[in-house]
Amino acid sequence: MVAGPAVFGRRAGLRQDHRFESRPERLCYGRVVFWILLATFLAYTIWRIFLGYPQPRRAYRIVAPREVAFLEAAGEATFPAGGAIPLSGRDADLPGYADGFLESLPRHLRLQVRAMLMLFEQATIFFPAPGRGGRRRFSSLSEEQRVAVLDGWSRSRLFLRRLAFTALRAVLTMGYLGHPIAMRHLRLAPLDFPSPIVEADLLYPAIGARKDSINWTEADLCESDGTPLDPNGPIHPSFRGDER
Repeated sequence: MVAGPAVFGRRAGLRQDHRFESRPERLCYGRVVFWILLATFLAYTIWRIFLGYPQPRRAYRIVAPREVAFLEAAGEATFPAGGAIPLSGRDADLPGYADGFLESLPRHLRLQVRAMLMLFEQATIFFPAPGRGGRRRFSSLSEEQRVAVLDGWSRSRLFLRRLAFTALRAVLTMGYLGHPIAMRHLRLAPLDFPSPIVEADLLYPAIGARKDSINWTEADLCESDGTPLDPNGPIHPSFRGDER
């Protein structure tokens, strides 16, 4: 018995209705997969940037644990132990220097420096270190991988990467060479001698300090007694120990 046109029409309609009914189900399934992937990506991003860092050995006013971990790791890679100066980058308290340095900066410059630190910590996902696990955070890499990453930044064909490395190297170098042990070893530690208070002291604060830190008044002005400075004299008390 041959089916008539009406039978074929009903069968085609059933197939067509089934096709239209399954499309919303596929769209719903696709949306669920999309939101799951988005939630996973956001969770990984939050963990990679903010979580999983050890608590610092001491409290800081500005720098966060993630910045402390990066500065110690970068300092160790830049100034390893056993160098010409008996002070490693990890022992130079670079987070302490960066904390005071950031506190002295205006807000917009402080944000720029902190963004630079985060860039170097997280950029390994785009510029991985050689070897296994090269896309981990900079502070989680081995010392050899950290050295390779910084070398890649310094030798990059991209000018902006080399420029960013120059800025980072300046911060690390100033912090390292400003440590009392490094300054004493280089014979750059300030000497302890009486310093007269002059009019300029009423106008300009100490290096790295805010202007409101000026406590001198005109009553404190005095002149030098003319005693020559002894180049082999005692070192200033703040540079005799290992504290900043």
